[in-house]
Amino acid sequence: MLNTDLITDSQALLDARASHGHATRRTALKAALGVGYAASVLPVMAQTAIKTSTDGLTAGEVMIEVNGFKMPAYRAAPAGKTGLPVVLVLSEIFGVHEYIADTARRFAKAGYLAIAPELFVRQGDAQSYGEMAKLIAEVIAKVPDAQVMADLDATVKWAAANGGDAKKLGVTGFCWGGRQVWLYAAHNPAVKAGVAWYGRLVGQTSDLNPKHPVDVAAGLHGPVLGLYGAADTGIPLDTVDKMKAALAAGNAAAKASSFVVYPDAPHAFHADYRPSFRKEPAEDGWKRALAWFQQHGVA
Repeated sequence: MLNTDLITDSQALLDARASHGHATRRTALKAALGVGYAASVLPVMAQTAIKTSTDGLTAGEVMIEVNGFKMPAYRAAPAGKTGLPVVLVLSEIFGVHEYIADTARRFAKAGYLAIAPELFVRQGDAQSYGEMAKLIAEVIAKVPDAQVMADLDATVKWAAANGGDAKKLGVTGFCWGGRQVWLYAAHNPAVKAGVAWYGRLVGQTSDLNPKHPVDVAAGLHGPVLGLYGAADTGIPLDTVDKMKAALAAGNAAAKASSFVVYPDAPHAFHADYRPSFRKEPAEDGWKRALAWFQQHGVA
């Protein structure tokens, strides 16, 4: 599913930080959450990377308690406002780096309380890995879906206590986070709508990943808009067809879900800091995402 040609030689940011235990990882995350880019995606395509200012926003790191554990998250919201619609922003495997923080700020500029939780922090510092294969094996593959669902529930609870209206809840995510969008829309009855960007739909089950989106499609609580690329070599179009069939056989929210497949778009076409970025599908998808949330009662 992931483009291995993005693996770089950024060894200076490798396991030195991740190997010194949780306290060191937390210190690194505290310094870097939402700032700079993950080591495994360097060098960044600076000429296309979007930069959204914090003018008029309250933005930065917050801590969210999850059963006694302190989970860092990046929060962005219109300054001084309450009763805001809430959108959870779920990262790719690289964690909450600059791109995800910027995406949260874009939602904040549109009037949302946007929160991007660092969902890998218990397993390691995803931003520090310069080798994608090691990142997947040592961090991402060890993250249970049940842990993610609990972390997102805690994030929604935090939002409700900090200026957000949890009755207007949306969720969006990219790649790894796109898969979690589908799962969370089936998990939390409060989800009004989701937007999944090229998230994997099928897969082998395991103790950590007991179900995949196609397995929960029929029971969504809120409709999901899937934004996918026909040139995505990691997500074959036949898996999109399988998901469409599962949705068509489901409840009202499942039947209201929809896909947009961009003909020439590869995986990660929204990631403006990577060579995979495709401006027209990215901009069209963003407009559709905002319209989708408005249509289904999030905005």
